[in-house]
Amino acid sequence: MDAASYVILSRQSGLTREMRIVANNIANAATTGFRQEGLIFSEFVKSAPGQSSLSMSEAHVRNTSMAQGALTQTNGTFDFAIEGDGFFLVDTPAGQRLTRSGSFSPNADGDLVTMDGHRVLDAGGAPVFVPPGVAGISVAADGTLSADGQLLGQIGLYNPTDPLGLVREDGVMFRAEAGVEPAENATILQGFVEASNVNAILQVSRMIEVQRAYEMGQSFLEREDQRIRNAVKTLIK
Repeated sequence: MDAASYVILSRQSGLTREMRIVANNIANAATTGFRQEGLIFSEFVKSAPGQSSLSMSEAHVRNTSMAQGALTQTNGTFDFAIEGDGFFLVDTPAGQRLTRSGSFSPNADGDLVTMDGHRVLDAGGAPVFVPPGVAGISVAADGTLSADGQLLGQIGLYNPTDPLGLVREDGVMFRAEAGVEPAENATILQGFVEASNVNAILQVSRMIEVQRAYEMGQSFLEREDQRIRNAVKTLIK
């Protein structure tokens, strides 16, 4: 295989990865707390003394959009949305994880949990406890949780210590490789949830662009393959 084919194949591989990411974004356009993902293309140049350099594209770095999603009012007692830069911290079997999905509910033990049953943590890293049978539950902008005027605790708001070390584990859960720290400029709204920040129209447009780019590359490979075949036939005559 010649150099031109290697260059196109590296580009095709990156476009295939991007197509999967764009399709996943579109599929999660209605997922509460979902963060749109993108793919960064970079150039890899290989050269050797006395030889022409070879430039190929690489697409292995993913980036996550942290733009604020639209806030939808639900009036749910345990539905919370974050305004500003910050995450809820939850305890999972694999360790602590960050999320923007704030649809919670108390479990049988009184712990506030996510829809998957993971316990929500407070400002001190302990589970948030809601005593069974209490009424008049309210949450202040700083996460302070109270019932009938009695303080119950404070829902924690956190940011990754190293934003570049934030790793997506599934649609709405992130792992902070370097740990977490309290969020300084984030507030909580009770009775709201944050919608996905995916712009479905732009993502569909991007999917069409990626598909056309892939088809163009495929057409080039087919023409290049035919050129090589014709050259071989000419040589062996």
